[in-house]
Amino acid sequence: MTIVINLVVSVLTIILLQVLGMVVFTLMTPFKDMEEIKKGNVAVALALGGKFLATAIILGVAAYTNTSIWHMMLWFAVGYVCLIAAYWIFELFTPGFRISEQLQKGNTAVGTMLCLVFIGTSFAVSSLII
Repeated sequence: MTIVINLVVSVLTIILLQVLGMVVFTLMTPFKDMEEIKKGNVAVALALGGKFLATAIILGVAAYTNTSIWHMMLWFAVGYVCLIAAYWIFELFTPGFRISEQLQKGNTAVGTMLCLVFIGTSFAVSSLII
C-alpha cells in the first residue's frame, strides 16, 4: 500500500510541477499562447511544445534519479531556472529582433530554433541531475 501511495503522490507532484512550469512560461510571453495556437500560429506551438517537452525531460530525469519528492522538486527547480536562462540567453544572442515578436508574427524558423534550444538545454541540464 505504501508503494501505491508513493506512486500516486509522485505522479500528482509531477503533474503539478509540469502545469506550474507551463503557466510560468506562458506568463513570460506578452501574448496569449493558446489564443495564438488557436489562430494556427505554428511558431508559438513549436515554442510551447518545446517548453513542454523540455520541462518533461527534466522532470523525468529528476524523478528517476531521486527517491525523495523534495529532491525531485529541487532538481526540477534548478533545471527550470536553466530553461528560463536559456530563453534569455537566446534573446541576448539575437539582437536584431525580439523572440516574442517573431513568434507572434508566426516566424516558424524562430519557433523551431527556440524549441530546439529548450530541448537541448533540458538534455544538457538533465545530465547534471544526481
